[in-house]
Amino acid sequence: MAEVLVIGAGPVGLTLACELARHGTRCRIIDRAPRPSASCRAIGVTPRTLEVWDDMGLGREMIDAGLWLTGLRSIVDGQRTGEAIRPDAGLPYASLGLPQYETERILARHLARFGITVERGSALTALSQDAEGVTARIEREGKPAEDARPRYVVGCDGAHSAVRRLLGIGFEGAAYPWPFMLGDVRIDWDAPYGMSVRALRLVEGGPPDMFIAIPLPEPGRYRVSMLAAPHLVPRSGPDHGIQAELKGPSLADLQAVADDLLPDKVPLSDLRWSSVYRISMRLADAYRRGRGFIAGDAAHIHPPTGGQGMNTGIQDAYNLAWKLALVLKGASPDSLLDSYEAERRPIGADVVARTRRASEGYGRERGGAPDQAADAQVSISYRGTGWVVDAGDELDGPAAGDRAPDANGLVRPGLGFPLRLFDVLRGTEHVLLVHLNGGGEPATRQDLSDWMQGWPRRVRDHLRVVVIVRNTAGLALPGGALLEDYEGAFAEAYGSRTMSYLVRPDGHLGWRGGSWRDPGFQDHLRRLFPITQASVRPGAEGLAGSPAERSTGAGEAREPPTRSDRAPRKELG
Repeated sequence: MAEVLVIGAGPVGLTLACELARHGTRCRIIDRAPRPSASCRAIGVTPRTLEVWDDMGLGREMIDAGLWLTGLRSIVDGQRTGEAIRPDAGLPYASLGLPQYETERILARHLARFGITVERGSALTALSQDAEGVTARIEREGKPAEDARPRYVVGCDGAHSAVRRLLGIGFEGAAYPWPFMLGDVRIDWDAPYGMSVRALRLVEGGPPDMFIAIPLPEPGRYRVSMLAAPHLVPRSGPDHGIQAELKGPSLADLQAVADDLLPDKVPLSDLRWSSVYRISMRLADAYRRGRGFIAGDAAHIHPPTGGQGMNTGIQDAYNLAWKLALVLKGASPDSLLDSYEAERRPIGADVVARTRRASEGYGRERGGAPDQAADAQVSISYRGTGWVVDAGDELDGPAAGDRAPDANGLVRPGLGFPLRLFDVLRGTEHVLLVHLNGGGEPATRQDLSDWMQGWPRRVRDHLRVVVIVRNTAGLALPGGALLEDYEGAFAEAYGSRTMSYLVRPDGHLGWRGGSWRDPGFQDHLRRLFPITQASVRPGAEGLAGSPAERSTGAGEAREPPTRSDRAPRKELG
């Protein structure tokens, strides 16, 4: 029986299902559409999402299927204002262009490697929950309805989410008053491969007239977007998303806007797909109700400026999957799941606000350069939230809650090639990253080795140790990885002091401090992986908890009764 039911098989739902399976959790994914979408709504992939896919084992496949977005040509009021080339910014990846249908194809193929396929033509119509799990009514055309009983349900079912509605979660916001039209066309012009083109005419008191062309991997092909022609849009209809019930724009409709805004009359041809698209700006009141969660467009919708929507949703899924897996395995307490909303909802709120400001400021000087780190999504942090702990404000390097930076040129004894730090962090476990700013004195290494051997199995199954030193000559660390910071890249990214970091499975720092022996770190591990004194070996007694916890067994992980304010026991909706 599936432990998690995922509703929606777009990029967010597929990412969640893949990650649950990679973390060893049984899941099931359904989608009401009878077949995958052929539209290319979302194209831009941020560097942070590529890091996520690399961790999942999908980086190469996604890159091979896409193209690098190399720059932006701007045309304002008929005059070319220059071509902005995207800076490297020191990131492992540039921004990638990849049509949504290709993203979904690769994710679905990856999911099939775990023996899971999308159940299409299946709709969620009712939902209730109790202390043991969820009852989900699934209906298929021409077949009897089914009442599935997973432990948890996650709605990745878009702006009109059935899960959000059935959980009774509010979705406040407003519709963007101007609909758009989209098309997949060929354009014959002099724009270099990988360069986007944006043509604007500023309009007093309203949105600018616009023609935006985002390149697709096939040379000469673009996804174009612009304000919709009035004759294509009725006065009423859904306030967000593809208007599938409406006739899409013709090639002539798209060409008319290109002729009006582009100084060179470039021909558009070979229209393969088109649609009318509406935009809203909304944020869900909550991301969790008891055993139900929402992610992606079900939780936050906004203008597509900067390509943040799909990427934010994928990272919602990446954040939630490892937490669900640990709770379902009995390794971590149910309260860990509350951190999903605490960490991700502020990110959704920020994206809605930033894309609103960017949309309102199209083509207008706003003062200051774009926030490239924010657009790349590498600056996202969970600082100050309940499940990240910082042992000091004055320490060097990244803070608890930040994304763990990468570092190149690391050397491991026995390997004839250098490593990236991300190569070592890749996997489903937490990683204790210890930086010994020196050679790693024998007494220090022996103390760390003894401490590792004293861990109970509950911890050892979910935690690895990586030690970084200046020189590994003659050193060893049984049970852990010992790396030499040969080029000094780690010290540059993390600071030169002796430090310890706990890197979570999603690549963010859950704890930072001076030593793994810090009592605060022991407390954090005991909270994350509750254990009792009886399971602790000599050398790691600090993990066992307080005397009160040891006498009552309070350290044991258990599935607590679901809080009444989060899990109503009646039919929802």
